[in-house]
Amino acid sequence: MHKDRHVIEALGKAKVVIEDGLVTSIGEPVIDYCPIFAKYHNIQHITGEDIRKNIEYRIEDFGMCTKNRQLRMKDMLSVGISEILRSNLKLGNIDCVVGACEGIGTLIMDDADLVQGVGGRVSGLVSTTPIPELIEEVGKENVLNPLTAELNQLKGLEMAIDKGYKNIAITLIPSPMIKEIREYPIPDDVNVYLFVAHTTGISEELAAIAFDYADIVTACASREVIKLAQERKPYYYGTAVPIFAVSVEGRKFLDARLKDVGKSPSVNEYPLNEDNFARKLL
Repeated sequence: MHKDRHVIEALGKAKVVIEDGLVTSIGEPVIDYCPIFAKYHNIQHITGEDIRKNIEYRIEDFGMCTKNRQLRMKDMLSVGISEILRSNLKLGNIDCVVGACEGIGTLIMDDADLVQGVGGRVSGLVSTTPIPELIEEVGKENVLNPLTAELNQLKGLEMAIDKGYKNIAITLIPSPMIKEIREYPIPDDVNVYLFVAHTTGISEELAAIAFDYADIVTACASREVIKLAQERKPYYYGTAVPIFAVSVEGRKFLDARLKDVGKSPSVNEYPLNEDNFARKLL
């Protein structure tokens, strides 16, 4: 087995393999339009070449999937999941974030700039292998499995509870584990908050799990998430890529971020204008 191999789902949810700092494989994108990349990079139609250029740029710019990875950063978007977490960690509403990073796997973070740097830069992490320099930088004691860089958010939650954290936020990509984590028996004095990203192309069943059990869910370019939002009308922020607060706590976190960056609370308008975000919802 190749010892340095990272698989991520990037633009258009294409599967990309990076080995030894080089892009070795690019799968087909499942959608050819992403509202974020259209807005920030003027990419109207995602091609394999666009994906390669963007990934190579990330490797060059901040060392993605290499030992040179910059792990800390300030805000990237005004209101994305890592930005919401960053504000709420600074404000003391949460004590730590159980996240995932290439080269590290599942890890526990209580540094706001680390949460932003890790979460704001890589979308869906499918699998990864350890990069010792990065594990050293975040501290082995904060990594679920330094030897394998295992990705498992439920085990990450157990580890955070063992370390004594009380208000624990967990970032996840859509999977039945959202429900497992929500139903996991936790001590009475512990609160767990679930943030779900990378929802493009998910099934109706997974969208329902996210809305039933999470606190915050991003729309990405997900037809099923938008459909559920139109029915349930949760509080949300944003037009290009709405971020839905699907629980009372989620709304508290979203509003805390808006206030932190000097924005007024969101105005909720339904029905959502689907033309605003994705010409192609999946």
